[in-house]
Amino acid sequence: VEPVIAPVVEEVKKEEPKPVKTEPVIKATGAKAEYQAFAYDLVINQYIWSEEDFEALVNLWTKESDWNPNAVNKSSGACNIPQALPCNKISNAYGDNSWQSGIKWGLSYIRQRYGTPTGAWQHFQNKGWY
Repeated sequence: VEPVIAPVVEEVKKEEPKPVKTEPVIKATGAKAEYQAFAYDLVINQYIWSEEDFEALVNLWTKESDWNPNAVNKSSGACNIPQALPCNKISNAYGDNSWQSGIKWGLSYIRQRYGTPTGAWQHFQNKGWY
């Protein structure tokens, strides 16, 4: 009688799905941190852009307005966190000129014109505007 040898079965590990990120690493404090957390959620979970894209966005909008929703460019009239020009583009698109609407408008503009915040940041670094 020959012994019965059971075949070796390797256990296949299934990869766990990556959790949706909701907690950004934000260096800002106060209202600026709230604005950046709102933008981070949209960048990562709605636009499905990368952490690097979020970092590029922080750099870009820090240069443009320092994340101040009340910022208005004295020479051009561009306004809000993303520095929309003309300023009424935000309220025309979202019905108001709140910081939330400014961020939504700015991200949509970046997607349409540059593809990603990294693309917009690169353009800004080359030209001084986006």
